[in-house]
Amino acid sequence: MSRPGPIELPSQYAPAEVEGPRYERWEKAGYFTADATSAAPAYTIVIPPPNVTGSLHIGHALDHTLIDALVRRRRMQGYNTLWLPGMDHAGIATQNVVERELAKEGLSRHDLGREAFVERVWRWKAESGGKILGQMRRLGDSVDWSRERFTMDEGLSRAVQTIFKQLFDDGLIYRAERIINWCPRCLTALSDIEVDHTDDDGELVSIRYGSAGHKGADDSIVVATTRPETMLGDTAVAVHPDDARYAHLVGKTVELPLTGRRIPVVADEHVDPAFGTGAVKVTPAHDPNDFEIGRRHDLPSLTIMDEHGVITAHGPFQGLDRFEARPAVVRALREQGRIVAEKRPYVHAVGHCSRCSTTVEPRQSLQWFVRVGPLAKAAGDAVRDGRVRLHPPEMNARYFGWVDDMHDWCISRQLWWGHRIPVFYGPNGQVVCVGPGEEPPAGWTQDPDVLDTWFSSALWPFSTLGWPDDTPDLRTFYPNSVLVTGYDILFFWVVRMMMFGLYAMRDKAPADAVPFRVVVLHGLVRDQFGKKMSKSRGNTVDPLEWVDRFGADATRFTLARGANPGGDIAISEEWAAGSRNFCNKLWNAVRFALLNGAHVPPSAFSRAAPDPAARVDLSVPDRWILSRLSAVIAETDQLFEEFEFGKICDVLYHFAWDEVCDWYLELAKVPLTSGDEATAETTRQVLGFVLDQLLRLLHPVMPFVTEELWTALTGEDSVMVSAWPAFAFADREAEAEISSMMRLVTEIRRFRSDQGLRPSQRVAARLAGIEATPLAGHEERIRSLLRLDPAADGFTASASIEVEGITAELDVAGVIDVAAERRRMEKDLAAARAEADQAERKLANADFTAKAPPAIVDKTRQRLDTAQADIARLEQRLAVLARGGDPPEPPGALRAPLRSSP
Repeated sequence: MSRPGPIELPSQYAPAEVEGPRYERWEKAGYFTADATSAAPAYTIVIPPPNVTGSLHIGHALDHTLIDALVRRRRMQGYNTLWLPGMDHAGIATQNVVERELAKEGLSRHDLGREAFVERVWRWKAESGGKILGQMRRLGDSVDWSRERFTMDEGLSRAVQTIFKQLFDDGLIYRAERIINWCPRCLTALSDIEVDHTDDDGELVSIRYGSAGHKGADDSIVVATTRPETMLGDTAVAVHPDDARYAHLVGKTVELPLTGRRIPVVADEHVDPAFGTGAVKVTPAHDPNDFEIGRRHDLPSLTIMDEHGVITAHGPFQGLDRFEARPAVVRALREQGRIVAEKRPYVHAVGHCSRCSTTVEPRQSLQWFVRVGPLAKAAGDAVRDGRVRLHPPEMNARYFGWVDDMHDWCISRQLWWGHRIPVFYGPNGQVVCVGPGEEPPAGWTQDPDVLDTWFSSALWPFSTLGWPDDTPDLRTFYPNSVLVTGYDILFFWVVRMMMFGLYAMRDKAPADAVPFRVVVLHGLVRDQFGKKMSKSRGNTVDPLEWVDRFGADATRFTLARGANPGGDIAISEEWAAGSRNFCNKLWNAVRFALLNGAHVPPSAFSRAAPDPAARVDLSVPDRWILSRLSAVIAETDQLFEEFEFGKICDVLYHFAWDEVCDWYLELAKVPLTSGDEATAETTRQVLGFVLDQLLRLLHPVMPFVTEELWTALTGEDSVMVSAWPAFAFADREAEAEISSMMRLVTEIRRFRSDQGLRPSQRVAARLAGIEATPLAGHEERIRSLLRLDPAADGFTASASIEVEGITAELDVAGVIDVAAERRRMEKDLAAARAEADQAERKLANADFTAKAPPAIVDKTRQRLDTAQADIARLEQRLAVLARGGDPPEPPGALRAPLRSSP
């Protein structure tokens, strides 16, 4: 069978010239498209839907890299893969964007009216939304674009209305007055995930209620608060029932300053008698804990500020903004002698709206809620009985902590953009919930609120597949195989998908009702020092900028290499540059192979001869690299099943760089230039086969460069649709032999360097004793790797080293400039000492060792060990050079001690 002639790749890899055209070809070829009628096993992952307003940030890039790696591997394994893309309508975020545009025109949404405003948002979405979809293409996401969904599209809106109606009819959705997070700027309730907590400077004010007289007055009690303006709405003071200090006051009333009202002192077991004075003011309408105390003691709730945060209570503070009222109330209390103590600054956690940074106000409001009790129990049971597996399993405790103590979920938002609540009110207080295709009675008014964005997101694993209809996609691709997401939204998204998936699919068998089989949780992306990324620190990374500078593959490899299950991911620009160098290394390796006629044989070596001994045409290096390839394939498969992305990248990186490029390619040069065509042809086949398999293994993480190289090497259409490696070939004898040779060569290279010899500098040498070792047949390869010429007549050994039972004797007399070599080594010694000093200072820093990722700390320890070893070696060599131009001692005078492995 004739083989094609050599194919020449360009001298350098140019990602910008490759990535766009390659992606376009994949998409046109239909490689991303799933088939609901296929008999192949299904493998489904839905994308965590990014906001329609968003751009691809580093967290998205991490998620998408890991998901794409899983999907690409399963596709190569013959699965019917579906990676389903889409976007979230992002209620508050999108409404804010459009309202800002209107403000530039001098308009508000109220000027347009609800219907016209919603039309304006749809127009913005069509013109400006979805920028992230194009950015996903740049990263290489192999999503099925034919199934792209949007949480506000017609099908998903019908799913939202359907499940709302079902939950309402089952008594699992209700309307009630509760304390919720309220944004006075966005004028809406917020979910917990929409509130960012920061430690802010404030003040802690201690106020005397009751008698304004001396400290020991029997009818006075002191409370402390960071929000003194809310005292205008107090309806009680609470103490612990066992607190003897206040036993005489329980059941009595005390004067509430500034209001002319008297409020009761109640005993409540939830009060901590050791905190502050042991007495707390109770403002049921403006604090979640106080609201619960109010319910237990049947206290009235007084709302003393409106939705804008403006005081409404009658009196001198009416009309003041809450932050204007705060100091005004304190001044008035001080004038009455009511202030016992003021502590400022007092650092405490304050909630802020994640969209506009406005301080959130706890506010009693009439809202819609999901009664989560039975839904949360079902979600907990699915993990406890193994129907859903969290990875890593250490996340189970966090998961159960959420589902076993869940509060009812506030799902209504005071917005115009979103899924409007399908409830209508009649003229006499009647209430009806309307499902798809149903009409409310004429003249009834629809509830003005929309649903929390997370409500529709919770339906994502099944609504995107056509539910509530029984579609082919739903039958084939539900449950999803895997969900990949960050542990930070375990509760806000994962738990809610579990609740709604199990509820919507309750008619299925329990094992098939779950929304996904496995949940893979990763951590947050941090900088190389383990610090959280933030604009204020200046350490944020724009993944698209990295794609521009280093290429999509280098960006993906950097992210995946840092990803360990459940752990945070450290990245740096230096590591991205290293990943780009890895792409270049692969490029140069395949280019070298093609220039030397490497090609992929028609049948794999393991199928041609399962017994390595039967392949007499395979050299020991051939058998070694094939055995190592087999082991790497097995290890990679195991690590993929355990979602150990970082370890996968490390295994493939070191196999590709250290073993294939640094060793096998160098060893292959001997037979390729030997003039023995049969031996050279075997080497070409082995080299072609190993690179073919290696590129397939790397493809899930580095799709573009592997596609370019694999198609050049094989002449086939695409590595994406090639078979995943399944190669078995074990030759422990060859592995042991080559490992011995690697140790020998590494030590002699180090010894040569210590003698001041350049890597390319040839020197005469004798390998004494090699004939009595297993390396006897490798002398030609060893000499080629080490640039060692045979010892000719007149050879005199002036330096030697003993390794692997072989004494390498070198003639370096007159070859090196001793003075120049001394200067070079002194410079290297100074650098090694500086490196050791820097590493020691880092490791002595308790903050670094406690807070940096363990991998970073270990790497720093390794740097210290390496630097200390270099210092010892250089000091020893400088001591030898101190004899300067003295004539060499007898052979062996510069003999180096035996070293173990490098």
